Amino acid sequence: MSKFSTLVFKQKFADLLKTVFPATKFELLLFTFFLTVYGFLGTTIALNYRIIFDDRIPWDAYFSFDNRAIVMTGGGFERHPLSIYFFNWMREFAYLFSDGKKDEIFRLVLAWCSNFAVSLSLIQIYKYLKNIIALPKKISLLILSFFAFFTTTILLSFTPETYTYTLLFLVLFNYYAALKVRKEEKIPAVALALAGISIGGLTVTNFVKVYIPLLFEKNIFKNWRKFGNVAGRVILSVMAFILLFLYRIDFKYLNFLDKSEQQYEKFSTAKKTPLWDMIGSWFFGGNMLFSDFAIRDYHNKKGFFYKALFMEVYHSWIPYVFVVIVLILVFWSYFRNFKNKYVQILMISFFVDIVIHCILKFGLHTSYIYGGHFVFVFPLMIGWLFYSYENSPKILTLLYSTVVILLVYLALNNIFRMQEFFLFLNQYYI
Repeated sequence: MSKFSTLVFKQKFADLLKTVFPATKFELLLFTFFLTVYGFLGTTIALNYRIIFDDRIPWDAYFSFDNRAIVMTGGGFERHPLSIYFFNWMREFAYLFSDGKKDEIFRLVLAWCSNFAVSLSLIQIYKYLKNIIALPKKISLLILSFFAFFTTTILLSFTPETYTYTLLFLVLFNYYAALKVRKEEKIPAVALALAGISIGGLTVTNFVKVYIPLLFEKNIFKNWRKFGNVAGRVILSVMAFILLFLYRIDFKYLNFLDKSEQQYEKFSTAKKTPLWDMIGSWFFGGNMLFSDFAIRDYHNKKGFFYKALFMEVYHSWIPYVFVVIVLILVFWSYFRNFKNKYVQILMISFFVDIVIHCILKFGLHTSYIYGGHFVFVFPLMIGWLFYSYENSPKILTLLYSTVVILLVYLALNNIFRMQEFFLFLNQYYI
């Protein structure tokens, strides 16, 4: 390798580190703060309770997360095609500290891995708000604080699940793609392949989101050569994913199709709860604002009985108002910035989840666990709404006041509900 090539490689590697990790002292301070706060929560739960990982509980201990199944096997290959490799490494990493035991130290390492991923996700949100939207620090921190109190953010900060790392990879990829769009650069085939393997490998329904930014590369629909280049990169990245997946299932692709059909039938069955309330309380609301909790009795195949915690629909009009206001802000931003490429990338990605969960109704009855796939769009879209009114002081004041009020209510509600969560832990999971 020539000296010039070495310098180019070192520069690209340095740029990658600056993109992924905190790049300034203030970002490092923010990262440390989130690590400390979420770390305290995760450490408390891991050392004092067995809810994060209990070898006797296969699934659904809290809010339908499949912690044990994910950690031990990566989950079902029909939904999580390549996650087994990711979680095999994580499990072995945790064993290094727990001396091969599935004890409180094992749980602690799993919780801190989740804490690291979620804290890094928040830094990616901040970088997007600062570097892509170019918002003032005051507004960026308000929006970041709002997102930090979301149900999804709190729960995933200590939960070893695919959604935890999907959140990180999706936010990181959206920030990376936005940087490429801003510079009018192509997303390389290697980057697309890695994104497809990591994002689609953890949850297959997210695979298509990797290719959304390609639609906004300059002149791809006007220049056949550029269109062919995009098609070639897509084909290469898809082939890489397919080959790894076929190897994972020993090339028994018919088994994958059968399992996928079974999963769709299982998770799209209509429930007694009205469709509008599942969408409002669980898909939109449950990923931001905790609702009331319900406790159910479960048992494993060996007859071990345990208690499981689930979210109910909202029982007061106030949470519905909260959800409606947030959605008004998001879609107001969308229509206000309709011609904005960055906004279209975010919203098309969001619409993928709306189709899967709200229209096809896949997993809608537990859609409050899918927030890692899309809920990061909310703070970013609110950020774009602030940007669009940068020259309108009165509207900015209104928006700022609205988000402050939403933040106060969100924080109070979710802190109160977490106290109820700890009551559940104290009663059943010591």
